Amino acid sequence: MLTTSDFKPAFWLRNPHAQTLFASQVRALPPLAVEPERLELDDGDFIDLSWLPEADLAEDAPLVLVLHGLNGSLESKYARGLLRQVAAHGARGVLMHFRGAAGPNRLSRSYHSGETGDVGLVLERLRARYPRAPIGAAGYSLGGNVLLKYLGEQGSDSPLSCAVAVSVPYDLETCAYAVQKGFSRLYQTHLINGMREIVEAKVRDGIIERPLPDLRGLRDFPSFDNAITAPLNGFANAMDYYARSSSRSFLKRIRTPTLVLHARDDPFMAPEVVPSADELSDTIRFELSEHGGHVGFVSAGRFGAPVYWLEERIPSYFRGRLPGFEPVAEDSPVGEAG
Repeated sequence: MLTTSDFKPAFWLRNPHAQTLFASQVRALPPLAVEPERLELDDGDFIDLSWLPEADLAEDAPLVLVLHGLNGSLESKYARGLLRQVAAHGARGVLMHFRGAAGPNRLSRSYHSGETGDVGLVLERLRARYPRAPIGAAGYSLGGNVLLKYLGEQGSDSPLSCAVAVSVPYDLETCAYAVQKGFSRLYQTHLINGMREIVEAKVRDGIIERPLPDLRGLRDFPSFDNAITAPLNGFANAMDYYARSSSRSFLKRIRTPTLVLHARDDPFMAPEVVPSADELSDTIRFELSEHGGHVGFVSAGRFGAPVYWLEERIPSYFRGRLPGFEPVAEDSPVGEAG
């Protein structure tokens, strides 16, 4: 189902860049206490998890897996904000740092927009550890693309009870060129600088030994993905990577109840990346808003105070779809502006 979102931007944040930057840079959040875990993998690599502290939860308490975006981590404010809401709903919560996102991993390959194998492995481990727990997942931007692609690949075999994807680059090729325009080029520069740092660290550590071009000359996504992402991860070139990794062609195969939240003015992509209703499976509820930016969605509360609408909408979707996902107290931070 493709429908209109009920999100309304704060009157002082109607600009998409203001939405994006306020939510990611201006917002203040207290530190989040977590318990780290490193999963050792059969290929010699590892994945780092960050867990909400265990609070005497029952074996069948719901569990929410959070997937970050490009250059994201536990420090991403959208991730910490949602995990606070998960705790307020009496659920287990865990953020998966994609391979290489929490520091250089041991192999030359790293995470990318189409890497679903690691998500599948983590979910297998979670299901084995908590066999009675209903599991939900929320993915943002790149993490949302990975999540939707994974759900499409799994079809009816998905272990997830429900899922949410936010600000997804459904068509990677279109987005790679859209972010080169206007003010959005600043986002492109920031993201590529972060990707370059990961590669440079692995070169210094001797993890990547193959000859690489001058990384400083790779200033846009097609160039970077053609020279780095594609060859290090088994793709012929950037176009092959985009074609095989974009989630758009997997949407029709999704059988898990899934909420997709997207703003038409997302500055990371072009409006034409939004899929049509006939591209969606009947288990997808796609809520499209005119405003919201990229993982922004800041509305106004009392006296114009900022309200982080995603942290209201995502828990409201999980309630009723994840048994036991309910506010633990009337004074829980559900719906807080903070």
